[in-house]
Amino acid sequence: MSEILLAEPRGFCAGVDRAIEIVERALAKFGRPIYVRHEIVHNTYVVNDLKAKGAIFIEELDEVPPGATLVFSAHGVSKAVQDEAERRGFRIFDATCPLVTKVHVEVAKLHREGYEFIMIGHKGHPEVEGTMGQLDSGIHLVEDEADVARVQLAQTEKLAVVTQTTLSVDDAAGILAAVKARFPQVREPKQQDICYATQNRQDAVKLLSPQVDIVIVVGSPTSSNSNRLREVALKLGTPSHMVDNADELRPEWFEGKNRVGLTAGASAPDILVQQVIDRLRELGAIAVRRMEGLTETVKFPLPKGLKLDDDASVSHLH
Repeated sequence: MSEILLAEPRGFCAGVDRAIEIVERALAKFGRPIYVRHEIVHNTYVVNDLKAKGAIFIEELDEVPPGATLVFSAHGVSKAVQDEAERRGFRIFDATCPLVTKVHVEVAKLHREGYEFIMIGHKGHPEVEGTMGQLDSGIHLVEDEADVARVQLAQTEKLAVVTQTTLSVDDAAGILAAVKARFPQVREPKQQDICYATQNRQDAVKLLSPQVDIVIVVGSPTSSNSNRLREVALKLGTPSHMVDNADELRPEWFEGKNRVGLTAGASAPDILVQQVIDRLRELGAIAVRRMEGLTETVKFPLPKGLKLDDDASVSHLH
């Protein structure tokens, strides 16, 4: 193995940056513990780092004591969870990614106009539960093209389609085509729901894969967008593995491989990428080269009430 080629862009996106910063600022401002509903982002390292700083991750709101500070994860929550949290009187900070919130707002608006929805996404993923949970009924999940043929709607006059933000662009396009074939009058979002960061990281892997002998994706097993990056490489015929950290790299993967492509999902911190590079050097890599690629400049504002007197006091996971 002679060279590591780094995909550009890779790693943290603006929504993940913002979500982690919300928890860190809440800890700095209100002290420990801060309760977080669901993993703030789907990354083991990030979650463990925040646990060590005083965050407690819960799934059910009855695990949170009265008067506590609660953060909703970047994936968003259903109306029912939101209402229950308000009823219980927690101090709430919503770390839902603004690009997910945009989908929630769209669903609420079109629902008021009498629309039913088809949602393209993965069953059980917290983002899907949050978006579908914006409504009591009238939103139907499809995971693949076969689901599209089976979906039963009350009416098709007013029908809109929405998408989980972290899907594979290509897979979603295939399912959307099936939706449009069956329901030609379906309304699509003006801008695609799949987020800029998911799209950019997939595009970078498409450029990377043909130039390397193997692709390593740094990401946790629960991370939808990281799993999609590995699939994109495999579809292009390049062997690909996803690792949560450098310890999961297996020497035999690299036997007879000259160039290694390396990327990271949108919830994976750079420190993990650096540790993977160090381990690959131990396994024989000599040079590290960055691909040309997009520089992302998206920034999302923090929610009100988290300004600190001394902004420098928040360490960040970069």
